Amino acid sequence: MSRASEFKQLMLDPKILVVPSAYDALSARVIEQAGFPAVHMTGSGTSAAMLGLPDLGFATITEMAWNAKNICLAVDLPVIMDLDAGYGNAMNTWRCIREFEQAGIVGGHLEDQVVPKRCGHLEGKRLISAREMAGKIEAAVEARRDPDWTIIARTDAREKLGLDEAIRRSKEYVAAGADCIFLEAMLSLDEMKRVRDEIDAPLLANMVEGGKTPWLTTAELEAIGYNLAIYPLSGWFAATSILRKVFAELRDAGTTQGFWPRHGMEMTFEELFEVFGYSKISELEERVVVKDDDVS
Repeated sequence: MSRASEFKQLMLDPKILVVPSAYDALSARVIEQAGFPAVHMTGSGTSAAMLGLPDLGFATITEMAWNAKNICLAVDLPVIMDLDAGYGNAMNTWRCIREFEQAGIVGGHLEDQVVPKRCGHLEGKRLISAREMAGKIEAAVEARRDPDWTIIARTDAREKLGLDEAIRRSKEYVAAGADCIFLEAMLSLDEMKRVRDEIDAPLLANMVEGGKTPWLTTAELEAIGYNLAIYPLSGWFAATSILRKVFAELRDAGTTQGFWPRHGMEMTFEELFEVFGYSKISELEERVVVKDDDVS
């Protein structure tokens, strides 16, 4: 079974698929070691970690593909990703699917925003027509080599055009070939239930701390009928928060000696390196690398 087939099977399972979001290879390994069955590569987190810039369409196809490849190499799990708005027109979308599938990605969400796009929970989003988005979805279907590569169509129409139009667009995107719908920035539990009732396709819930959509538990999302949930902010939100604290203490106290025990962090130096599989890699190095003094 291909990784793409594995992910699609997980998505279609009656139990909700919880997919935390990685912004780099290290965060992906932590997700894998926590026991999750799949990884999502966040676009906002990638922009923040790689470029130090907000999610306003600054990252390019090649930059995103480089990060995607590193994440896919770091874990033995299916990885999906943020495809933004396809990086241009339908033909740019065709190319980006080819690039990301080659990098090891097994699916992704494509949105109906104007390029350059912006984070779905920020104001000021601009939309392309539903017809243009349908063409991008058709290009993505044509581009994928594995028929189980999951195309998730995201609509940002809720903000400016209302929920009725967002649902109408979602149905059109399913007809164009989307495997799953991601209706962004719903404003209430009733809206989320209505979306589930009216769209005959798997649904993705985007759980953003402090975002527009109600912040529900995975059990609550499963009860409504959502098929998968992503957490694009959680990892780099946590990392940024702790980095601010530890570096402020280093600046003010001249040391981090008291920081770790005070915040309940007991990871040892050795445990940190085992996140990267240091002992296993060291064993391989010992077995295959010729030492300078080995001349026999």
